[in-house]
Amino acid sequence: MDNGVEQITILAEPPHSIAPAKVDDKGRLKLPSEFLDWLKKANVVNVFVTTLDKRTARIYPIPLWKATTNILENAGEHARAGADLAYIAKNYGGDAEIDSQGRILMPSALRTLLELESQPVWLECYAGRINVATKRVHEARMQIAESNLDEKLEMLEKMGLK
Repeated sequence: MDNGVEQITILAEPPHSIAPAKVDDKGRLKLPSEFLDWLKKANVVNVFVTTLDKRTARIYPIPLWKATTNILENAGEHARAGADLAYIAKNYGGDAEIDSQGRILMPSALRTLLELESQPVWLECYAGRINVATKRVHEARMQIAESNLDEKLEMLEKMGLK
């Protein structure tokens, strides 16, 4: 089964960095050039924008969103969890199109939940989607990442990290 990620990754190499961006007062996220270039090379114009954790937004190219909904709808023994996550995603999410200026209109319910309007955000490409973190989430994640940094580095260098 095609999981949507392979299709997007094969067409274009995703950005490797976390990039700052901003959601304007009308709720439009202006994509940084490296993210916009990646999506254009992958022929992505239509996306589904949502949240699954009520802390961060996720921007899914439609093929990946279809693969994600398939997992949620066919979760087997975890059917309740799949149904609950699908409900959250549909409640706060919405289809969007990347406009000619490289902007995506974030769904109104999602903007309200995450307090996104006129705010800085940080974008990260992960597993074929774009994660959108608020300043609060980004700073908390950085604090976790920076804790015990020397120990983490030493441990992973012993495992072969260059």
